Amino acid sequence: MPNTSTFSTTLNRAKKNLRTRTGAMVATGVCASVAVTGVSVAAGQDGGGGSQGTFSPHTVSDVAKATGDQVSAQKEAAKKWVSPISDDYSLSASFGNSGDRWASGHSGQDFAVPTGTDVDAVHGGTVVKAGGNGAGDGPAYGNAVVIKHSDDTYTQYAHLSEIDVDQGETVTTGEHIAKSGNTGNSSGPHLHFEVRTTPDYGSAIDPVAFLKDEGVSL
Repeated sequence: MPNTSTFSTTLNRAKKNLRTRTGAMVATGVCASVAVTGVSVAAGQDGGGGSQGTFSPHTVSDVAKATGDQVSAQKEAAKKWVSPISDDYSLSASFGNSGDRWASGHSGQDFAVPTGTDVDAVHGGTVVKAGGNGAGDGPAYGNAVVIKHSDDTYTQYAHLSEIDVDQGETVTTGEHIAKSGNTGNSSGPHLHFEVRTTPDYGSAIDPVAFLKDEGVSL
């Protein structure tokens, strides 16, 4: 008859060995799973194969490049000059014209446009004059704005129906500053535009030639 004590001892040892092996297999399986999942997450995948919202080096690089391109574009735009009127216009009285309407030669370039046409800053700068009575240059100009630019030139916009900037305000190239009109000594709706070497009347230079030198053809 078999020895029951020996049989029981053998059985217990077999169970113990089985538990040890099973534990090792489970532990190995868990570690392997964690290792695989970690690799997946690092690559932008979760353990189930789904997408994980992670930043890759390429994404960071693309964002930095896009930001750099935007800054470069803004710097290039800041260097540019534009026409004071972006809508359709006709050039009427030119710089240096003489006649009964002017005490001396015409000091600017006129843009024939309907009252209420948007007027834009031809270049970035600071508003140094804004208001009626030619913003201090006399009633002939009507409502006017004068802007100082970084190269120490000044631009004037006159006969305005509406002024949308204040003295001391900083404006950017192409920014809306006013609406054209028929105020002051004006024979019809238009924008009177000047380029000056000082903020005041009497220092005007040919605005069409000036803008042409800056790459703007009117």
